[in-house]
Amino acid sequence: MANDPGIDPRLIRRLGGGELAELRQRMRQHFERHGRTPEKSGFHLTKLSAVEYEALALLIGLPPRSTQSVRIDIARFDAALQHAGMANSLHEALEMLDGPIVNRAEAKAELQSRWSSVTDGQGLHPSLQAWLQGASAVGLLKRVSKQETQTAHLLLQQAHVVLLRLPAQGLTRAQLAAEVLGNAHALDTGQAVASVVLAVLQHGASTDEQEQPPSEEATEEADGARRPNERVRDIWARSGVLVNELARPALFLNLPVRTPSNTLAAPGEPGYLSLRRLVRTPPDWDVADQIIYVCENPNIVSIAADQLGAACAPLVCTDGMPAAAQRVLLKKLSDAGAKLLYHGDFDWAGIHIANNVMKLCDARSWRFGAEDYLQAVKSLAPKERDLEVVRIAASWDFALVESMRLKGVAIAEEAVVSQLVGDLRHPL
Repeated sequence: MANDPGIDPRLIRRLGGGELAELRQRMRQHFERHGRTPEKSGFHLTKLSAVEYEALALLIGLPPRSTQSVRIDIARFDAALQHAGMANSLHEALEMLDGPIVNRAEAKAELQSRWSSVTDGQGLHPSLQAWLQGASAVGLLKRVSKQETQTAHLLLQQAHVVLLRLPAQGLTRAQLAAEVLGNAHALDTGQAVASVVLAVLQHGASTDEQEQPPSEEATEEADGARRPNERVRDIWARSGVLVNELARPALFLNLPVRTPSNTLAAPGEPGYLSLRRLVRTPPDWDVADQIIYVCENPNIVSIAADQLGAACAPLVCTDGMPAAAQRVLLKKLSDAGAKLLYHGDFDWAGIHIANNVMKLCDARSWRFGAEDYLQAVKSLAPKERDLEVVRIAASWDFALVESMRLKGVAIAEEAVVSQLVGDLRHPL
């Protein structure tokens, strides 16, 4: 074939014409899939136009006939191109005409190898190594690095040096970012390295390996309930890093401390503790073996202060789902030996909040079980069912959810405040 004088070099040049662009693309696809492996010595082309078949017939000596299918012998094609002095091979000619041909299998294997070297965790902080073993860690890393392995490697190194500084003692997030990464905004919410660090911190504190980046938005769980994700500042606060340290302070009443001069508020008057105070200069709690009552709604604190004043038992309010200050306060009280009792709204959101509080500080129920709910229903004026079908298991009383489902009535905490105030006057 290489010595065939009948092949006109001008016919070879037709291969580069615009009317044969689709034909070239189909031939490129063969090399993209298979490379130049010897075992793939040929391939079929189908659905050829008359122009494409004519060009191939003239190039490699096919008989003139009406057909849309041709088997290409790569060796014959290579010989024709060499004879015309155009290229050493079909592969080379296609690259000259339309750019490099990438072997997809080789490229995929090479990319996998590069990602494996990035995510093997060698030499990284132990919590970062543990996170990388999770199912969704690599996916998050690829997303925040925009699929660039070099960027991903840099992000892991940055996360590593941040984690080496934790836990901190009341360090602001901006200061941590400036000292460790040289940019005060490098750990702001939405920054790539912040997403990695937060995912690692969340993974380390979670029993079910919640590896998605935290959010301020509500998400729908498998059981259908709408519930807030853990907030960014709560995750940072667990490691002693302050974000918006004066936002949403924790409401309390009559919390005892060891030193009278450090009294947090006037006896009988509600007070607030900021995240800044709790992390930087925490009070010296005098709560060992004492009962601390915990409620969900600020109105309970207000009513207790009005009716009992200084005679009220120690009381803390989560103000709905506890944020960073509330979580830190409850955890510090628990660590100081307090026995926490919790009450909230008898609705699905209230059950979800209670599950979080019970788990956070090993709290027990305060008139918040199935029997308490049924007694409350009897004491209220008749009302229409207002609980949705959605159910959330109550970790402290499995019968509670079934009772709520049967009655179908939500009960606000304020509706049973008289009983709660009675307990606060005479602790259980």
